[in-house]
Amino acid sequence: MIPLAAAAAIALSAAAYAQDIRGLEVCTAEKAMERRASCLQSNVEFLQQALAKHVRETKARLDAADREAIAHRSEIAVLRSEVAALKAALATLQQRLAELQKDKPVRN
Repeated sequence: MIPLAAAAAIALSAAAYAQDIRGLEVCTAEKAMERRASCLQSNVEFLQQALAKHVRETKARLDAADREAIAHRSEIAVLRSEVAALKAALATLQQRLAELQKDKPVRN
C-alpha cells in the first residue's frame, strides 16, 4: 500500500511541473505542415516577445539598483568626510584638554 501511495504522490508532483506555458499553442494537433510551421513560428515569436519583455524588466531593475548604489556611495563619502572632521575636532579638543591639565597647578 505504501509503495502505491508513494508512486501516486510522485506522479501527481510530476504532473504539477508539466504545465503548459500560457500563450503557447499546441502545434502537434496540426496535420498540414504549413499550419504546423505557422503555429511553431507564432510560438517562437511569442517566446521572443516574452524574452524581450523580461530583458527590459531586468535591465530596468539593474539600472535602478545602479542608481541606488551610486546614491549610497555618495552618501558614504559624505559620512566619511564628516567622521574625519569629527575626529579632527576631537583630537583638537583632547590636545587642548591636555594643555589645560598640564598648565593647571597641582593641589595637595
